[in-house]
Amino acid sequence: MADTPDVRPVGDLPDAIGKTAARELSIRGITTLQQVADHSRKELLAIHGVGPKAIAILGDALTAKGLDHRDPG
Repeated sequence: MADTPDVRPVGDLPDAIGKTAARELSIRGITTLQQVADHSRKELLAIHGVGPKAIAILGDALTAKGLDHRDPG
């Protein structure tokens, strides 16, 4: 299996989300925490490579910026 290209850093998204999550979010035009906040956790979890760990890291980063997901679900 080929290595996942590391596109980090992606905007202001935390590098800790992992390179697959960063790549897949970037492909979908999600490159900032504000854009993450425009999506529900459920929508983000439906993206390949974005799992519970990435959601938790993104949630912490959103909270630190005074943001939250569009829908807590």
